[in-house]
Amino acid sequence: MMILTLAAVFSQLACGSLPTGLVQSGPDSLARVAAQADIAASRANAIVLAARKVSPAVVSVIVTQTRIVSYDPFGGFGFDDFFRDFFPRHTYRQEIKSMGSGFIVSAEGLVITNAHVVHNATAIKVTLPDNRQFDAELVSTDNALDLALLKVSGKNLPVAALGTAADPMIGEWAIAIGNPFGFMMEDAQPTVTVGVISALRRDVKSTGSGGVYSNMIQTDAAINPGNSGGPLVNALGEVVGINTFIFSHTGGSEGVGFARPIEDIKDFMAEALGRAVTAGRRFETGLGATVADITPPLRGRFQLAHSKGVVVVDVRSGSIADNIGLAPGDVILMVRGKVVRDAEAFAVQFRSPAGIIDIVVDRRGEPTRLLYRLR
Repeated sequence: MMILTLAAVFSQLACGSLPTGLVQSGPDSLARVAAQADIAASRANAIVLAARKVSPAVVSVIVTQTRIVSYDPFGGFGFDDFFRDFFPRHTYRQEIKSMGSGFIVSAEGLVITNAHVVHNATAIKVTLPDNRQFDAELVSTDNALDLALLKVSGKNLPVAALGTAADPMIGEWAIAIGNPFGFMMEDAQPTVTVGVISALRRDVKSTGSGGVYSNMIQTDAAINPGNSGGPLVNALGEVVGINTFIFSHTGGSEGVGFARPIEDIKDFMAEALGRAVTAGRRFETGLGATVADITPPLRGRFQLAHSKGVVVVDVRSGSIADNIGLAPGDVILMVRGKVVRDAEAFAVQFRSPAGIIDIVVDRRGEPTRLLYRLR
C-alpha cells in the first residue's frame, strides 16, 4: 500500500517541505520517496507492536540469598585431623545476588516469575523498565509447576495482557521477552528474541530433580540465562507462556526452549489467591470415588508426573473403589483396555457399575492394574 500518495507529495512540494533533491529530480524521486515511506511503515510489524505492548510490564527480579560458608584454615595441607580440636572451622554468612525475569499481571502489583528464580530468597526486589524499583513480597510458590507469585506496592503499573489456552499454534511467531545477563547489562530495558512455537504439550524429564515438566510449550526463540520467568508472547501482544528452561550443552540458547503455558499460570494464580480454580470440575462415580480432570493445582497437590488420564481426588470408605484399592492421587489411565481422557465421561461410564472392573492406574509413577468382579 502506498503511504505517501502523489497528491500528498505535490501538497508538500507546494509548501516547500520536500527535500531539494526531490524537487529537482522529477518523477523518479517521487517514486523513490513513496517506496521509502512504504518501507518505513512496514518496519513496525506485528512483532514490533507486540514487543512494545508487553515490554513495559516485563520486570527484572533481583534476589538476595544467604548461605553459610565454612572455612578451614588448614584445609588442603593434610593437617585437618591434627588441628581440628585446636582450630575449629570458621563459618560466616555470605549474601549472594541473582537475577531473573517476571511480568506484572494485575494493576494491584501481582508479578509472575519462576519458583527457581526466587528459591531460598531472603529479599526480593523488582525493577521496571522505567527504572522504578520495589521490594517484593513472596505470595505463593509451586515447585511442581515452577511458578511463583510476587506482590509489589506501586501506582500506575503496566500490566501484560494474558492470552488463552486455545491461542498457541505450532509454527506461529513466538516472542520471548526478559532480562538476560542483567547484572552485566546494567539496563532495566528487557531484551526481545523471536522464533516460532515449535511444539505443544511436551512432557520433559528434569535431569536435576528427576521430576517431569508436563504440558510445556517448545519454542526456538532464544531463552538465555536471566530470561527465566519472562513472558512468551504471541503476535497479538498476549502472554501465552512463561519462559522456564532450555536444553543446552553450553549453557546458552541452542533453539530448544520451554515455556509453561498460560492456563497453568492462571490456575496457579487462582489457587494462590484463594479463588475458584478455572478448570477441573469433580465428578462422583458409582464406584464411590470422586474423579477430576488433571489441572495444575491438582498436579501439584498430588505430585503427579504428567497430565494424562483423570485423578482420583476422594474415595468413600467401604465403597467399591475402596474395595478395589483405589486411593486419592491415583491417576486412572485405562478402563477395559481403552484410554481415559475425560473425568465426566469416566463418571458416566461408572454411574451404575456392573460385571468386571478392569482399571489401570498410575500410582506414584508405577502402572498398576486393578481387577474386581462385582457380585
